[in-house]
Formats: sequence, C-alpha cells, structure tokens
Amino acid sequence: MSALSSLAQLQAVAAGVAQPLATVRHCHLPDAPLVLVPLKLAGEAAAPLAVLVGSAPDDPTLLVVPQPRNRDLRFAFAADLAKLVLNHIETSRGAVEELPPGKEGDERIRYGDAPQVLVPNRGGVAFLRLMGRSTRFRSTEGPYAVDPAVPVLGRWLTWFADRYDHPGSSLLLAMTETLRLHWATGQSSLEDGNLAALMGWIDPPDGMDGPAAAARAEDPVVCPPAGPTTDPTFDNEVLAPAIAAFDRAGRGSRAEERLRDVLAGQLTPTWDLMWRAVGLLRALPEGASVPRRWERDRDAFTYYHQTFGEAYPQARRDPPVRAARRLHDLERAQDAYDAQRAFDDPLVMAEHRLDGQAFGGTVAECDPARLDETGKRPKLRPLLRVGTRDPVRLDAGTTVCNAARPALKGRIVEIGDGSVLLELTGGMGRKLTPEPGAVPQVGDRVCFTSLTEGSFGAAKFPDREDTPWTHGGPPGEYVPTDEDAEEEWS
Repeated sequence: MSALSSLAQLQAVAAGVAQPLATVRHCHLPDAPLVLVPLKLAGEAAAPLAVLVGSAPDDPTLLVVPQPRNRDLRFAFAADLAKLVLNHIETSRGAVEELPPGKEGDERIRYGDAPQVLVPNRGGVAFLRLMGRSTRFRSTEGPYAVDPAVPVLGRWLTWFADRYDHPGSSLLLAMTETLRLHWATGQSSLEDGNLAALMGWIDPPDGMDGPAAAARAEDPVVCPPAGPTTDPTFDNEVLAPAIAAFDRAGRGSRAEERLRDVLAGQLTPTWDLMWRAVGLLRALPEGASVPRRWERDRDAFTYYHQTFGEAYPQARRDPPVRAARRLHDLERAQDAYDAQRAFDDPLVMAEHRLDGQAFGGTVAECDPARLDETGKRPKLRPLLRVGTRDPVRLDAGTTVCNAARPALKGRIVEIGDGSVLLELTGGMGRKLTPEPGAVPQVGDRVCFTSLTEGSFGAAKFPDREDTPWTHGGPPGEYVPTDEDAEEEWS
C-alpha cells in the first residue's frame, strides 16, 4: 500500500466516507455490459446454484439449478446460460473496421465493439474460470452428451478469465476491484471484498455514514453476500429445506417456485448494487488512455472470434513456450498500464512522486536553443532546470519523460538541492529549433517521471517445435481427451 493510499484511508475514517484515489475512470464501460451475479452450492467447487444475468438494470434473467448435485440439471443450466452469454457476445461485435495491412501485407479487421462481463468480486471471476474449465471439454455426442452450446460457453468463459489477468483489460471486471482502484475506504482490503460494505463507504444511504452503512451491510439478512458463496445460516435454515422440498415435489411444482423466489431474494440486492456501482463509475470522466486499451481488447476479441472454429479448446496447462510468452506479455502490459494510469491521472502520479520515481515543480531556467555539437552533426539538446520539493530518488543519467506529453523525453544531468537539471533528447521535432510549445518555458509547471509505456520491448521466443530439452522438449500435438473433462462437474 502506498503512502497516498494510506493517507486516503485515514481521511476516509475521519470523514466517514470513502475518499477518491483517481480523478478519471481507468476502465472502459459500454452502454450495455453483461452483469452476471452467480451463486454456488456451499462445499462444492463448481456446483452452480443460480445466476442473475442481464444487460439492463430493469431486465434481469434468473437461472436456477434446483438440485445442484444433479448432473443433468447442472448442464441444462449451463445450456440456458450459454444462450444468454453467446447472444451477448454476438450482438456486441459492432461494425467491422478495416485496418491497414500488417507487416507481412495481411489484411486486418477489427470489430467496432466487444462484449464486457461484470461480476461482483474476485470470487465471481474464479467461478467463471472454473465453470469454463469444467464445460469446455464436454462431448456433444455419446451417452453423456451435452447441448452443443455448453462447450462453446466454456471456451468463452475461459477466454474472459484469461483476459481478466491481462492488466488494463476491461473485458471482464470484478466490481469490488474496480471500485477499489478509484476509491479508498476506512476498512481493510478484506472487508472491501464485500461489495455491499464497499458501496456503503462510497455511496452511503441518506442519513448514514460509511462505517454505519458498512456495518449494516454485514448483516446477511439485510444484504446477502454478493456471491458466489452464500451465508451459512441461509444455507442451513432456508436453502437446504427448499432443496429438500424440491426433491420431494419435482420439476414444475410450487416447491420449485418457492426455491426460485428464495434465490432471487439473495441475488437481487447484489444486482441493484452492481448497477449503482456502474452509475458511480460512469460519472467519472474516462481516462485518456482507456480508448487505446479498449482497442487492444477489441483486437483480442476479434482474433479469438475469427479463429474460434479453427482451434481446439484451451489446454488445461500451457506448454512451456506459450507460458513464457504469456508471462512476458503480462509483464509488458502491467508496465504500460502503470505508466498510462499515471499519465492520465494526477492523483496516481502523486503516488510515484512520493516514491521518488517522478518529480514535479516549476521551470526555473531554460535554454531551448542549446545544441550538442560534440558529434558529426549538431543535435538539439535544450536544458531545463526544474525547481522541486519532491524527494527525487532517480540517478543522474536516468531517462525521463514529461507526464503531460510522454513523447517529450530527457535525461537527468544532475540533481541539486531542490532542483533537477534535465537535458531534453526527443519529442521536439526534427529541426535544430524546437517546435512551438514543445519545450517548457520558465515559470511553467511540469512533471517528469521515469515511467514509460514501453520500458522493454517484445522478447523473442522459440517456436513450440524448438522447445529446449530443459523445458521438456517439443510437446506433442494437443488433442483434448476424456481426462481433460474430468473436472468438478463430473
């Protein structure tokens, strides 16, 4: 936890309401995201109990597994959920955009939009990940055949869960994590995992402060858990008798209707909280770099959708080369995401200033026309002296960039008492005189940081056929087997 986040938490305790950690929204929110609130049976890894799903606050669809231990009912539930999720995916593509040819001259396209799934918390993400793994290998033929949409759903859920791991992606969002990125409460991070308590701090009801609203949210009768787990008292006193009554009465009975009403009562409060949270996030202006990250999400969605019919389901474990490449991609994405958030948001940049990885101040001296003539040809190398009170923990020679214009780069020449001397090296044009407005003038407020969107480039990895012997050698061709399908839903 940073010093700024700790200070915001203390201020939240003193004020009785959550404090902002951001001035802009750092995620994309489409007009009609797919909100999905799941519940699972206690004590079972992936036994779905119910889900409330929909793309409008006043139009939810409730799906229920009246007996979660019944395999046929579970897969019938998965088939119904698949129709809703796959319909959302297909209707979220938008118009097709034609892109310039790639390096090899290949034609490229990108869908104009992409689907977004919102779940209440990390537990919801884990549930979708496990549900995807448990359904994507299922056979659509034979004695235990499932609806053809079930394995398709599993592959898409696995893909969404993989994109959740990608820093900056907005295709699958856990609402508690997204809210915590923008607000600090006066409670612990564990308590922030409760969506009702978190919303109590951020948007308390009239006449209540954050602590009182959060305490009220801990009452499972008033605010049932936001899934996928349920309250033990509810399980023992309400759910278990309702399922037993269904076992005696069967499908189409009043006992089934009673069970649906009971589960709807558990899910509806969280459904309402999700849309309240969406409204709070939409009230924040979108960060400048969010559209670029959404473009990458659309690229990923377009590629997976276009190649869906040509590939096998995702393997249970990545082969060595793919695992190494994925780890490298995640590290690069995290590096770029941290820099983009800081460039977009002065509150985020303030954390890096406190850490000494950035400094802000006023230009005290400026030589905008200075030339470096030590080489064969002169180069434009203006000097800036920035007066600052920030704790600078960067060394001389470190490359930095301007937070307002990341293309304006420089090198630290010396760090004095209350000032930093910079030599600007790029982002000023190609001539020996800087473009108008490219070089800050005396008296301008500036902020420079060592953060860059691409601090290291893409690495080269061997083809899977050239996997070294130290990592098991070339893997055989992957073909899904029955063993892959032996998961918690078996």
